[in-house]
Amino acid sequence: MLRDEMITVFGGSGFVGRYVVRALVKKGYRVRVATRRPHLALDMKVTGVVGQVELMQANVRNPASVARAVAGAHGVVNLVGILAESGKQRFASLQADGARNIAEAAAAAGVQRFVQMSAIGADAGSKSRYAATKAAGEAAVQQAFPGAVILRPSIIFGTEDEFFNRFADMARFAPALPLPGGGRMKMQPVFAGDVAASVATAISDASVAGVYELGGPRTYTYKELMAFILKTIDRPRLLVPVPMFAMSLLGLAGELAAILPFVQPFLTRDQVVMLGKDNVVAPDAHGIGDLGITPETVEAIVPGYLERYRRYGQFHETA
Repeated sequence: MLRDEMITVFGGSGFVGRYVVRALVKKGYRVRVATRRPHLALDMKVTGVVGQVELMQANVRNPASVARAVAGAHGVVNLVGILAESGKQRFASLQADGARNIAEAAAAAGVQRFVQMSAIGADAGSKSRYAATKAAGEAAVQQAFPGAVILRPSIIFGTEDEFFNRFADMARFAPALPLPGGGRMKMQPVFAGDVAASVATAISDASVAGVYELGGPRTYTYKELMAFILKTIDRPRLLVPVPMFAMSLLGLAGELAAILPFVQPFLTRDQVVMLGKDNVVAPDAHGIGDLGITPETVEAIVPGYLERYRRYGQFHETA
């Protein structure tokens, strides 16, 4: 049964956004997907029943378009973020200034609930521009909309993710996978569906407030995750430790390659900085369990979508 409340989701047509929209639709909300290019997200309209999901053009760098997108909304979710800069898509303009624009517009429009997607590792003092602007976005949101809920996920996995898919695809052609700093960094991957459920809970439950760090049920080292990928797709490869200074050079090479039209950087120096720190839920943080969610495991979800990287896909048989 449809509810009267409208939820505006910025970034709703992206990887995590699609899970979030489905979770909100399941709760009966009407959903407005605010995106720069609505014509590329027409499939979102069939996520719910007829008329339950609508598309609206909005650019978080344009306050007027943001104001139009939040008008009449009960709740607002900001999922906008990038892993690498390109053209006008800059960390500061999207993750800091964009978050401020959305929160200020939501407050002015009388929105009741606000959820800001940040990231574990958000730190105003970080050398990573990604992490520093995520922290700036948090601060801007909390100032403009004091009752906002901040969600900080670890690495997010799901069918369309850019982590497990990227390295599985790389393993099809490369004789080895690099281990930055020896692969000792710890990570706590969390399923996109669980992140979406966290957003839906934060929107629907007025008792949820503050900052929550979202991680899966198990912590892995980077090396363990690479080994898991190779075992899952049955492609034995070398795992080669690479010093961080050498990884920075690879990041520079990735940035230079991205100068070419339509080329996405395979790695950036900013990403290398982030790889130098653990990405796990802090011991004293409110976590996903505090939102009433039991997280899925990597082992239960990931093999199902990595099978296409096996030598014969779903028909591949291990020795």
